[in-house]
Amino acid sequence: MTTHKFLFFSIFFFFTILSYSQQKLGVSVSGEVTENSGQTIPYATINIEKTDLSIISDENGKFIFKNVKPGKHVLKITAIGFSTQKKHIEVLASNVSFSVQLQSELNQLESVTVLGRSQTDKVNKQAYSVTAIDAKKLHNSTLDLSHALDRVSGVRVRESGGVGSKSELSINGFSGNQVKFFIDGVPMDNFGSSFQLNNIPINLADRIEVYKGVVPIWLGGDALGGAVNIVTNSKPRTYLDASYSFGSFNTHRTTINAGYTAKSGFTTEINAFQNYSDNNYWVNVEAADLYTGEYFPNARVRRFHDSYRNETVIFNIGITGKKYADKLLFGFTAGENKADIQTGARMTSVFGKVYSTGNILMPTVKYQVKDLFTKGLNVNVTGNFNFGEEQNVDTVYRRYNWFGDYRELVGLGGERSRTLRKFKNNNGIATANFTYALGLRHSFMLNNTFNTFDRKESDELVPESLVYKQPKKTQKNVLGAGYKFDYNEKWSTSVFIKNYSLKSTYSESYNPSGTTGDIAYREHVNNKNLVGYGAASSYYLKHNLQLKGSFEKSYRLPTPEELFGNVNNNIAGNIGLEPETSNNFNLGFSYQTSFKKVNAMTFDVNLLYRDATDFIRPELNLNQTMVTNVNQKGVTNYGIDGEVRYSYRNRFTAGMNMTYQNLRNMTKYEPNENFVSLWYKDRVPNIPFLFGNLDASVFFYDCIKKGNNLSIGYNFLYVHDYYLSWPSRGTKDGKLDIPQQFNHDLNAVYTFADGKYNIAFECKNVLDNKLYDNFSLQKPSRAFNIKFRYFFTKSNK
Repeated sequence: MTTHKFLFFSIFFFFTILSYSQQKLGVSVSGEVTENSGQTIPYATINIEKTDLSIISDENGKFIFKNVKPGKHVLKITAIGFSTQKKHIEVLASNVSFSVQLQSELNQLESVTVLGRSQTDKVNKQAYSVTAIDAKKLHNSTLDLSHALDRVSGVRVRESGGVGSKSELSINGFSGNQVKFFIDGVPMDNFGSSFQLNNIPINLADRIEVYKGVVPIWLGGDALGGAVNIVTNSKPRTYLDASYSFGSFNTHRTTINAGYTAKSGFTTEINAFQNYSDNNYWVNVEAADLYTGEYFPNARVRRFHDSYRNETVIFNIGITGKKYADKLLFGFTAGENKADIQTGARMTSVFGKVYSTGNILMPTVKYQVKDLFTKGLNVNVTGNFNFGEEQNVDTVYRRYNWFGDYRELVGLGGERSRTLRKFKNNNGIATANFTYALGLRHSFMLNNTFNTFDRKESDELVPESLVYKQPKKTQKNVLGAGYKFDYNEKWSTSVFIKNYSLKSTYSESYNPSGTTGDIAYREHVNNKNLVGYGAASSYYLKHNLQLKGSFEKSYRLPTPEELFGNVNNNIAGNIGLEPETSNNFNLGFSYQTSFKKVNAMTFDVNLLYRDATDFIRPELNLNQTMVTNVNQKGVTNYGIDGEVRYSYRNRFTAGMNMTYQNLRNMTKYEPNENFVSLWYKDRVPNIPFLFGNLDASVFFYDCIKKGNNLSIGYNFLYVHDYYLSWPSRGTKDGKLDIPQQFNHDLNAVYTFADGKYNIAFECKNVLDNKLYDNFSLQKPSRAFNIKFRYFFTKSNK
């Protein structure tokens, strides 16, 4: 037995024996926490005074204490937004059960556009370094999912332009495919260009969970630096949520979410959204006259070939609330997009006719059941397969400049590389998640995620080309097993182990005869098999002071896009990429306090350390029109991120977060070189190392008329300047950098009829500052938006 397996099972048996030695028979105290309306309050904190017993109510407001000593006790119940309540009980020989109501102190306003964090949020109570966003509070904004995440400490959204542009998330310095995305626990690896983070409206989500570094076992996959789980509202209900917004750069967004659940359990859901934008925002560029050669070093021009549109529909039908199936839904996702391509990987290249298209055609199935065959055994199985197609079109032989002028060239060619290349990735994912609770202290988890990829390519310009007939296949499987031990209400610990496997099939060209032009292909098959493991633990020093720590030896397997390339996203393939691995450490604490009954504050701090090997990072090619991913042999990162939030009654709230991360190249000797690398211990380029957010909002209730509410909010983003290339390269005055950035956003939301009708006004980048991202690509200038939203819901009880 290997060392890590021996360690895992030793810990398991130790905790098992310890737990059973602690268990004694006794009287239980159980109950339910509700508000005046009868609605349950999830995740309230219940303490038995003068004891060390403390517990958090579950998602249905229920709680239970085991082995309570006989006698008279006082229970203290607290929850954010509600007055503290004390309940006197007497424990005799029989079990005690009761219900307690809390008086509302804060009117929960769904239209609030502030990004807030709840003290009693179950997700934030986990032992992992995790931040949960209540997306419902952002439903009246024009934010998409990616820009909502841009306000979380430790998180930066990296995108190549405006609406629909290539977007990726950075969590504590790890970015791109190192961060994995999920919808209700289902990986989004195969969703294609028509369904990506920055074209999905915020209204699709009920909550967004951001895991930094260590990822829990039930989120299957090979995340190296963290994960984002988009949680939709899965409760059976009848509802309609419809919105439309328009704004600068001829931007239009429409969203319709609706669902119906009958008393019989029959359920149907539809989610549809549309995005369109000309993206003709102002940029400052280096430009030249195509005919005279006159040079304009800081020309301010509009982007002229950058329009984007997409339409997507998600439909599900099935049953819910049955003994044999809490949820059984069959669905289909269909969508398409078209994106003009304005630039290459950097803005030194400019195009006027290149564009890409894509679609998603994906059947899905979801099955969930609790207490299958035996109490405590929960099963969640999902499957999907994307039959969608992508195409890159470049058939016009011209050279453009930033003024929109062009020169027609003679012959056949393209602006970048003449092509009508189409490809289908034929990508499918199947997941199975099993959890089993043995008593109150022990729970076991088993998760398996299987991903298959088989790209089929063609180009009608060169239909007989052998290049497009070569195999590009991968099969990836990640199997994880975990164990969680809840010693008491204060301390819990989880341990887990994962097996990663990857099989990739591809061809390499060679010259069989030595004759010029004689090309043949040889097929190769690579197999990788790796084992990772980790642990996470949480301890409450006080009921409002949590200490948490986690560790994981994680692996991340190269994606098909990194191996085989994707011209639509300016990515050249690198079949020689090795899996990357990292030892991830997190240590954090969370503290909540209140004073004078009307003021509340929360403090969250997370310390991190990453030690990565074969770190995969993007690098510009020679003409700077494409990027290719390369392995950096050694990279370390240590840093800190923290957040402070304050609220006064339900009238005012403000928060600030800051992140510092120090990614360093620890590759002492570059490949095939016997001298110390010039970039040894340099900060890794093109990654911001210091950034933060500040937000504040004020609320006015019963404004003009009872039931109408107004909120006014402000958000500020700061990013410190950082180098575009290795800091040791070139002279100080000759280095390319991405300058310091300041961004100010304002918003106002007015709701009618207790949130049934809503209207929001927004101004983004108020001062029209220059904002940059990957390889100094400029982001949109000042923009104005207005959004109208209608919301109706009927609970099915």
